[in-house]
Amino acid sequence: RPPSPPYPPTPQLTFDLDEVTLADLQAGFASGRWTSAQVTQLYLDRIAAMDRQGPALRSLLDINPDAAADAAARDAERRAAGRALGPLHGVPVIVKDNCDTHDKMTTTAGSLALAGSVAPRDSTVVARLRAAGAIILGKANLSEWANFRGDHSTSGWSSRGGAVKNPYVLDRNPCGSSSGTGAAISANFAAVGIGTETDGSIVCPSNNCGLVGVKPTIGMVSRAGIIPISASQDTAGPMTRTVTDAALLLAAIQGADPRDPSTPVARGAALLDTAAYLRPDTLRGGRVGVVRKSLTGYDAKTDAVFEAALEVLKGLGAVVIDPADIPHIDDYGRDESTVLHYEFKAGINAYLASLGPSAPMKTLEDLIRFNEAHKDTVLKWFGQEDFLKAQACGPLTDKKYLDARARCVRLSRKEGFDKVVAQHRLDVLVAPTGGPAWTTDLVNGDHFGGSSSSPCAVAGYPHVTVPMGYVSGLPVGLSFMGLPFTETRLLGYAFAYEQATKHRRAPGFLPTIGDDA
Repeated sequence: RPPSPPYPPTPQLTFDLDEVTLADLQAGFASGRWTSAQVTQLYLDRIAAMDRQGPALRSLLDINPDAAADAAARDAERRAAGRALGPLHGVPVIVKDNCDTHDKMTTTAGSLALAGSVAPRDSTVVARLRAAGAIILGKANLSEWANFRGDHSTSGWSSRGGAVKNPYVLDRNPCGSSSGTGAAISANFAAVGIGTETDGSIVCPSNNCGLVGVKPTIGMVSRAGIIPISASQDTAGPMTRTVTDAALLLAAIQGADPRDPSTPVARGAALLDTAAYLRPDTLRGGRVGVVRKSLTGYDAKTDAVFEAALEVLKGLGAVVIDPADIPHIDDYGRDESTVLHYEFKAGINAYLASLGPSAPMKTLEDLIRFNEAHKDTVLKWFGQEDFLKAQACGPLTDKKYLDARARCVRLSRKEGFDKVVAQHRLDVLVAPTGGPAWTTDLVNGDHFGGSSSSPCAVAGYPHVTVPMGYVSGLPVGLSFMGLPFTETRLLGYAFAYEQATKHRRAPGFLPTIGDDA
């Protein structure tokens, strides 16, 4: 049985790989300090000690039984080459459990309905990680069906894995749906991780768990082999402890893919040359617009941290335009919901069909029936209203869908984000990513304090969050948002801010926040 709090300081608070970066690992491999096999075992031991006992984060659903063998193979490759073979070579990575892996692990989106499902091939993201020499260490728990199942859901809860805990304060929520990736990478269970986002599911857990998160431009990273919600808004992206690691991870997974027609010509060359854009002086002369309407004012303490961040940006030479509010920021929520329900039905039916004729779940209707048949387990905390609304939708040729999607595009892009950028000749927009983590409440569900995710999510534009500071010991993030395919600029700005502030600190696994917090 897990020990009762307070937890002993070992291994939670003392760990040989605590806060190591990709560069640290590669230097350690080169010097002989570590092998990939040793690093992999250290992470596996930490997971064994902390994910189902000790603080019991419940951040992972599957551990790769071939991880040790894969690590040994990477060591052999490095010895044969006599040199490093890339920033991710031999590095353990955690991926979210809606990304297909064709191996001894399953891909289930956290749902018991897909328990035992083994994908017929790797997702493109996972294939690119393997090609870069990364070791897929395990599959992360998540909000079931990426938080698109029913009303009053609790972020981080799945019927397969239970509720993920926030490693800073264990009774607080890690946010979803990439909650498991966020908790695991923040807790140093692996070097870097992959999350996915439709609206907030990379940047919110990064905010709550003190991480750098990158929600790329739609079309930069292939969605092939990722259990879908929305063809318009879904993407995978990095969740890391540093901006440099996020840039290197994004460079490895991005690029054109015939399996995903949204992906353009590969843009990896610019991303790979990190020295060209990850510089401490990148903010000098940059025109930074401050979004206040709807993205501030929900929490006075978060606002105070944000005001301090703006002073740092000014001190780094940024030209700050304040305010630079996004027109129509509150006008497309209903249309977004319509788009997601229509696209989910089409996407999930296509995904289930890709699993082959022997897969027990073949349609969304099958999933609905399964959930109802197992409601005491699957639906015990919240329902499946989103599934039912999606099932009631017609085809993607319906006028209702086409009109809603057109309004989303027009209001979020041309008459929204694009308009304010052009009006003020901006390079980037900034806002708080969200408020501090709330107390997890399985009965009543989430109670978000605020979020900046929707403008970039609906528009399909890039969004980078970086640790901004702390509210009562809980991390909050600073968002950098830009026009399509400006990832290098956003990462450069985030890097300059990160290096000037160095807010990221490892979590303490506190049971709760005391009166003296």
